[in-house]
Amino acid sequence: MILSLEVMLQLTITIPLLAILGIITARKSPNIREAITITASIILLYIVVKLYQSLLSGKTVDVFWWEIMPNLSISFSIEPLGMIFALIASFLWLITTLYAIGYMRSHQEENQTRFYSCFALAISAVMGIAFADNLFTLFVFYEVLTLSTYPLVTHAGTEKAKQGGRVYLGILLSTSIAFFLLAIASTWFITGTLDFKQGGIFSTNVDKTIAGALLVLFIFGIGKAAIMPFHRWLPAAMVAPTPVSALLHAVAVVKAGVFTILKICVYIFGIDLLVVLPTTQFLLYLAGASVLLASLVAMRQDNLKARLAYSTISQLGYITMGALLATSAGVIGSSMHIATHAFGKITLFFCAGAILVAAHKSKISEMRGLGHHMPVTMMAFFIASLSIIGVPPTGGTWSKWFLLIGTMEAEQWALMVVLMLSSLLNIAYLLPIPFHAFFSKALPKDKDITAINEAPWPSLLAISITTLGCLILFIYPQPLFDLATAIIASRN
Repeated sequence: MILSLEVMLQLTITIPLLAILGIITARKSPNIREAITITASIILLYIVVKLYQSLLSGKTVDVFWWEIMPNLSISFSIEPLGMIFALIASFLWLITTLYAIGYMRSHQEENQTRFYSCFALAISAVMGIAFADNLFTLFVFYEVLTLSTYPLVTHAGTEKAKQGGRVYLGILLSTSIAFFLLAIASTWFITGTLDFKQGGIFSTNVDKTIAGALLVLFIFGIGKAAIMPFHRWLPAAMVAPTPVSALLHAVAVVKAGVFTILKICVYIFGIDLLVVLPTTQFLLYLAGASVLLASLVAMRQDNLKARLAYSTISQLGYITMGALLATSAGVIGSSMHIATHAFGKITLFFCAGAILVAAHKSKISEMRGLGHHMPVTMMAFFIASLSIIGVPPTGGTWSKWFLLIGTMEAEQWALMVVLMLSSLLNIAYLLPIPFHAFFSKALPKDKDITAINEAPWPSLLAISITTLGCLILFIYPQPLFDLATAIIASRN
């Protein structure tokens, strides 16, 4: 049976939901439960690739579900930016599941059925966000993503986990209701539509002050992008198990945030309008401040996951900055950074989890000499660090290159300096970790390090795949570049 493209598009949202039923049914049989998760992720990836191929061939796919009122509906379509997000999320769902099997079993985590179920629900929400045809549809799935990841953040059930969950839910819901929803309603009132449109939906004679105020509401309202001062939820969420941290920082939540910002800048405002708005410059400097301040805070963290969390806040600032530069190179760089950061950061979190499972260590100061006993893990950490820094032979090189070109195109010389300083700070807080792991001796109090071996093979396989992804995105970036270019190819 040959499925239509419209059916395939809907299956991207429903397959993870169907997987939840199988996961719950097989809750007493871990092997079957996890086989269902892997099977569903493989099917989802296959369908997304088929939709990608249809996009390359020039086909359009539109799906309408429900009209709430005139010009306000739940509907979906495929376009280049959404396809980048969907491809990353569907592929990394499969890889994170492989990693989680090794991690969750070795760490003897409880409530694993709930974990896999909520994970699948989150991926369904991500697909809804990626393929949303209008801002209302995106908002609905954006909120579903928040609610579905809350049980993952509080997975441990400890008081610390519950506190982290309260901060997580409180910040994300409050920013959505106070700013994001208000911005959406105001946009609909002014334009009469929320449909994503090449070149934006605002008329050429729109009041620039009002449009500028709406831009501020959108940037602050999209709390998942973790722009300061609405970033505290992200470090607070580090109480979650490492596969959840990987999901939050690479696959779903933060990428949903910066994806939404980029989509609004390109398809709601349009980059021509962004250039002339009075608040764009302020928001650009705010994004630049987030980049630098988060990097400085990251340097002071001895807990590895905390350091990576603040690193993520900094890297998200890159994507927001690229979108607000309102140049072709800025949009291309931001779009590519969604992918290159995803592979780099998920690898770093995978390595952090492997170290915790195999060595029972979470503090960087305790990881000296660890590379002799976990060479695969620490070499992967080194390669992924190079990608976050943005140097060859890793994919992060290209996204940072285009972001740098974007600052030149916009003549934002201060932000160009910010990008270069940030890369130096990346070196300072990332590279000493693998350096001391390979070239320093363990401290006397860590003599038990000799008994440490690599993490379980499913986790090691996942780490190897994502590390390879960091290298492939450098050697063969053309498909990603083509999608990123297509976002602004038909610019009005």
